[in-house]
Amino acid sequence: MRRFLEWFHPDKETRILDLGGLPRFWLGVPIEAQITLLNLEPLDDYDRSFMTPGQQTVIGDGTQLNYADQEFDIVFSNSVIEHLGTLDRQAAFASEARRVGKSYWIQTPAKEFVLEPHYVTPFIHWFPKHVQKRMLRNFSLYGWLQRPTEVCVDKVLAELRLLNYTEFSGLFGDTRICVERVLGLPKSYTAFKLPGAMASPTSITGQNGVAGQMRLLDASN
Repeated sequence: MRRFLEWFHPDKETRILDLGGLPRFWLGVPIEAQITLLNLEPLDDYDRSFMTPGQQTVIGDGTQLNYADQEFDIVFSNSVIEHLGTLDRQAAFASEARRVGKSYWIQTPAKEFVLEPHYVTPFIHWFPKHVQKRMLRNFSLYGWLQRPTEVCVDKVLAELRLLNYTEFSGLFGDTRICVERVLGLPKSYTAFKLPGAMASPTSITGQNGVAGQMRLLDASN
């Protein structure tokens, strides 16, 4: 969020569409922007309790947005696009974000990173889905803690599709990609377009974990 604020400078007049976001994600963020939180289902009472003035929630599908072109100043999404199951749906999500936003910030975990963030287990996401299914219950922290049923495992496997750099950058054309690295490995990717004629930063050193670093690359490369 520090990098997002430094690069985008949202103010109380800025209209932000947060695709798949929750009110508690924005707690403590020092802005007064008008934030629309779009999700597939209504928020429960717990999540709604974190809402602040200037926020509103709507029900919608990020792959088919019911908004006009460039209706929002910023389209924001944090770790959502990997939950769409197929590359076609991920491409539709990226296309809609680019269409309705004058600028955007779309982040996702990197498939190349050794630790799968949803299962909190190393290497498991590099195996084919049918192998992952056999491993999830007994060889992942997710399986040990939640003891999911076979139906739950199938649902999770159908939903999650981590993107590698080539796939992610391909969804955003000539957009610049911010690559966060930890111990030399890509940990996350962020595709971004800055508002108006603002200059793109050339590099930034991160503070996310041991040897954290962020690097900017052109998607076309």
